[in-house]
Amino acid sequence: MVQNIARRTVPAVSDDTNLVRRALAHDAGAFRAIMQKHNRRLYRIARGILGNNADAEDAVQDAYVAAFTNLASYRGESALATWLSRIVMNEALGRLRRRRATVDIAAGDAMRSEAEIIQFPLSTPNDDPERTMAQRQILELVERATDDLPAAFRLVFVTRVIEGMSVEETSELLGIRPQTVKTRLHRARQLVREQLDKQIGPVLMDAFPFAGRRCERVTEAVMKRLGICE
Repeated sequence: MVQNIARRTVPAVSDDTNLVRRALAHDAGAFRAIMQKHNRRLYRIARGILGNNADAEDAVQDAYVAAFTNLASYRGESALATWLSRIVMNEALGRLRRRRATVDIAAGDAMRSEAEIIQFPLSTPNDDPERTMAQRQILELVERATDDLPAAFRLVFVTRVIEGMSVEETSELLGIRPQTVKTRLHRARQLVREQLDKQIGPVLMDAFPFAGRRCERVTEAVMKRLGICE
């Protein structure tokens, strides 16, 4: 809850404005800071659309390159997070359309059923092996339940429940009415709960993390593609 409140304060907006100004001045640290701040949200949105972690990672990289190449067009009329989210959403949707244009329905269904499950970096040498395994199994079940949602419900579920965006933020991002966000979220929760209840009952919705090596890999790849040196 504290995180959500902080995101709506003026200092956060001022911080984004400062980062954009520094990035426009070719400050490598600003590019890195922007990516590390927004990587997780953008990845989750892309993952929610594409249903595959490798494709989502590629989409995030391409979205960052497009955003940074056109950073001068950012006017601050919306939060930087919203601006970047729209870009990655458009990139992911474009990839989805291209995928559907080249893969027939039967092949698409097969690809969907074999979609790779994100490997969560949950364990450390001191962890209880049984507890670590249980956590991994629970999160994989949450991922599968989320992936099985209809696309319209899945996007709302990812943004509202997993990413923690507000109704207003989700409405603005997806271009739908707030009431539609609430309706789709309610239905998405029902569908996910029904699937999970059959196996494990209520669980903590803490899926699709984007940190550690994965976060750093995307950041480094984008920096390299843009030719930015520190």
